[in-house]
Amino acid sequence: MTTTQVTLVQIDNYGPWTVTPEPRREMDLQTLQSRLFADVAQFVGPRDAYVFSTRYDNMIAVTNGLDGAAHAALQESVGNRYPVTVSLGTGVAERPIDALESANRLIQTEGSAQDETRSEVLAGDYLTETTPSDLQIAHFDVVDVTGKYTDHGNEFDTFLAVERAYGSLARYLRERHGALSFFVGGDNVVAVCPDLPETAFADAVAHVADDADIELQVGVGRGASAHEAGFAAKHALEACRDDGTSVELAGAPVLSD
Repeated sequence: MTTTQVTLVQIDNYGPWTVTPEPRREMDLQTLQSRLFADVAQFVGPRDAYVFSTRYDNMIAVTNGLDGAAHAALQESVGNRYPVTVSLGTGVAERPIDALESANRLIQTEGSAQDETRSEVLAGDYLTETTPSDLQIAHFDVVDVTGKYTDHGNEFDTFLAVERAYGSLARYLRERHGALSFFVGGDNVVAVCPDLPETAFADAVAHVADDADIELQVGVGRGASAHEAGFAAKHALEACRDDGTSVELAGAPVLSD
């Protein structure tokens, strides 16, 4: 059984801030958002957690192993370095979507995302102990994206093809299994999943082929942290590429140096 800890990182009162005292330059906002995401990633990465940007003013992190003190340190770091603050809600559940729902509720009960009186909410449940079976992460990519798309068409149409595959996959895994899937650049999608068998991933690949007419392959890993599970998934995906298979499940988590 999986146990996933999910943290929602939400910028406080960001919408009104972007137009106060007047609308701010778009590239300045894009720069702030990208730097904030990079700093959050740099904070959680060495602690073996993952974070995904979603809508940029909201980020979703998989934070197994990070306690309340670590979350408070992240919040303080952002508050000291940016003109905006962030609220952090953390939930724990077997299915990632249920953990996220809990995290959302903790922040929402303290006020609206555009409520100027709501600032730096810090609330949640945290895993005190982790096990090698806590997380299951799947790493998907498009089969031969370079040969089929990148080297033969324009970049925008390639982007649309990858986005179509990502949307199809993300909706399927969320609706069928309560998984959370995130586009992570290039043609890669990382999905944080509950405890699923190999057949579930084969069915997901088949669904995208039928729904979006795009062929995927996927490596799946397990671990006590997002890094452990995700790194094992990366190795399993390499096995797909080497062997020409669609689905590969890693054995024991593979750790980097």
